[in-house]
Amino acid sequence: MSKKLVRTAAAVAVLSATAIAVTTISPVPASAVSAPLSNARIALHLDLAKKQTPENIAMAPDGSAYVTFAEARQVARISPGGAVRILATLPRPADDGAHTPALGFPLTVGIVRAHDGTLYFLYATGTADLTGVWRLRPGGKPQRIAALPATGLPNGLALDPRTGTLYVTDSALGTIWSVPVTGGVPTAWSTAPELASTGFLGANGLKIHDGAVWATNLDKGTVLRIPILGDGRSGPVRTRATGLPGIDDFAFTGHGDQMLAALNGPSEVALIQTDGSHSTVLTGADGLQNPTSVTLRGDTVYVGSAAYLTGTDPNFVRARLNR
Repeated sequence: MSKKLVRTAAAVAVLSATAIAVTTISPVPASAVSAPLSNARIALHLDLAKKQTPENIAMAPDGSAYVTFAEARQVARISPGGAVRILATLPRPADDGAHTPALGFPLTVGIVRAHDGTLYFLYATGTADLTGVWRLRPGGKPQRIAALPATGLPNGLALDPRTGTLYVTDSALGTIWSVPVTGGVPTAWSTAPELASTGFLGANGLKIHDGAVWATNLDKGTVLRIPILGDGRSGPVRTRATGLPGIDDFAFTGHGDQMLAALNGPSEVALIQTDGSHSTVLTGADGLQNPTSVTLRGDTVYVGSAAYLTGTDPNFVRARLNR
């Protein structure tokens, strides 16, 4: 198999993005959208030739969104009107990322935004000099604040503002790392077997919710809940949902533990109930092309698609959540 095909096949499971509150550009044909969602349509088309493959997103109060373009090694701001502005392009590793675990190319991955506008994001290169947690202050330049193992694949990122702690899923090493927002040496917060890969990518999407770290496992198709104990350590892992092939990132809907999750390979979004049951609520007929993650703003759902396998139309799909 050619290097290009290997990279394309591997990229189907690359990690975490969503979508943006932008003006609708083109509707897509009606699909079997189930009752919880309606009015699904493509809100923004991106440029595949520029490697604008959205991986993860952090919404801002003004309705703009900060996005990682995985294959371009970039962090971008997308305005509420859909204008794309590149804020940073990360350095290319000396070996062109050939040793990046599982994928073989360098990529920008998870991103979060602090209240002061500081962006924290992940860069995976397979090299010790670049892999880790990066920071971008408003008007500043990107700076690595914590090194992560070159043998790992940092993927999902979440911020606990109460403690100033960043949590990172490592899809290759089956680990959740914790790092202070000030930077420093990371701690292996959890190495539970439920986080491990079965051959490709393990722990993936990541959120902080109701006193716990929630993570997905792409290979196993599961959603996991890990309590944050009083002393900050990890508690026992509980599997909350199964049978979700290619699950990437996700978002809570505001109804208890109910969530919407991107299923990368199948090009679907699943609604997962508190009891772990789930149903398909968006499909490729709604414009999804290997979706990477989901976010909500009020009753509006945004889904980012990276088109890793379809190779035609990376985009953001918008839909309404019928509460």
